[in-house]
Amino acid sequence: MRRLVALALAAVCGAAGADPLKVGSKRFTESYILGEVLARTTQGQLKPGLGNTGIVFAALKTGAIDVYPEYTGTLAREILRLPGEPGIVALNRALAPQGLAVGVPLGFSNGYALAMREDRAESLGVHTLSDLARQPRLKLGLSQEFLGREDGWPGLKAAYRLPFSPVGLDHGLAYEALAAGDIDVMDSYTTDAKILGYRMRVLADDRRYFPRYEAVLLYRLDAPARFPKQFEALRSLEGRIDEGAMIRMNAAAELEGRSFAQAADLFFNSNSTSKRRGFLDLLFGSDFWRLTGEHLLLVFVSLAASVAAGVPLGIVAAKLPRAAQPVLASVGVIQTIPALALLAFLIALVGGIGVVPALIALFLYALLPIVRNTHAGIAQGARGPVQAGMALGLRPGQILLRIELPLATPAILAGVKTSAVINVGTATIAAFIGAGGYGERIAAGLALNDNAMLLAGAVPAALLALAVQGAFELAERRTGLTAWTSRT
Repeated sequence: MRRLVALALAAVCGAAGADPLKVGSKRFTESYILGEVLARTTQGQLKPGLGNTGIVFAALKTGAIDVYPEYTGTLAREILRLPGEPGIVALNRALAPQGLAVGVPLGFSNGYALAMREDRAESLGVHTLSDLARQPRLKLGLSQEFLGREDGWPGLKAAYRLPFSPVGLDHGLAYEALAAGDIDVMDSYTTDAKILGYRMRVLADDRRYFPRYEAVLLYRLDAPARFPKQFEALRSLEGRIDEGAMIRMNAAAELEGRSFAQAADLFFNSNSTSKRRGFLDLLFGSDFWRLTGEHLLLVFVSLAASVAAGVPLGIVAAKLPRAAQPVLASVGVIQTIPALALLAFLIALVGGIGVVPALIALFLYALLPIVRNTHAGIAQGARGPVQAGMALGLRPGQILLRIELPLATPAILAGVKTSAVINVGTATIAAFIGAGGYGERIAAGLALNDNAMLLAGAVPAALLALAVQGAFELAERRTGLTAWTSRT
């Protein structure tokens, strides 16, 4: 237990000392691997799988990260809304007012495309996106980011007059859906290693809708001055990753079962070999204790704040009947807000990603059971001891502290237990905004469609929830014994 506490404290205090270069990445295979390459090249701090373009770009603007791999087409169309295909100079001119810059072309382009199963496309005679428009009964499953991007589905649909209403589907899961025949068309990347593995046909963009997506580094304008040695190392990457090398690294992660770090090894040593990782290798990997510490931090710091706020709110609701309904309704409404929607709102509110918005979200979600049980424990408690206290001349505050709260303790503790168990599960979503914890593995597993990786994140989270529940039940039994002993 001491080790777990130390790990949680280390997660809070680990930023003390020299500020490292912070490298971010998006939540798809290629970005994970490039993030590993950048972090290893600079000996920087890696914040992997932060989310989609909007979240990672916001993290860069607020200083949560200093650099991440991006693509020129994404910058031009999705972020800056520039017409045509602007070069590096034009992109930097547009980025400068935001305190950002782009540079270090890595040597390959990774564009968007739509793809079908080879046999299905051949049977229908579909070779191009124009051919696709003549098959209105096909089912499209597209990633949520592609559906919402300026350079994604809305513009593509208009350019080719496509008659489809696609469903949103996580990119990592779309391959299995395509192979099973649940969908006919998915969005893909031109450096995607799974194209060959799943025998897919990439449909030609015969109207040249998609721009070039040259891989580059997007960074804070002051970063080269703050980290001169690290940026000198980053500039040495210019032109060193060609399309074949990137496909090979993607294949190592997606088809050979290697970790993102092992896939990045191929950049530094093309002869690097490593065995396919089994479930136990993933479960007790080198990141296990770091993720455990981060998860404990998220759960128990937010829980402590929820207890500190929830118990007083429950007391107010019990003692002031007019306040009961507004208080209970307010904390109840919070539970109805989807986690990702709440996180998105909090990112905008606090101006950044990471631990702070995650802790606020977990704090809010944990309030309801604590407030409700505190209110019930006091409002529905035995009236005899309270009346006896009043007869003895005790003041209201003394009655609350000496009689009502002790009698309500089992109910309050049950509420805290419920909140703690809920927080253990909900904390996994925090990884999607760079707050760490076991959710990092779940996010990576979704990106790779890797069930073993998903379980390596889900199993320890489930076991931690069971351990937390067991610890609270033990405390409840001891509390009950103490109360019974005092009465006898």
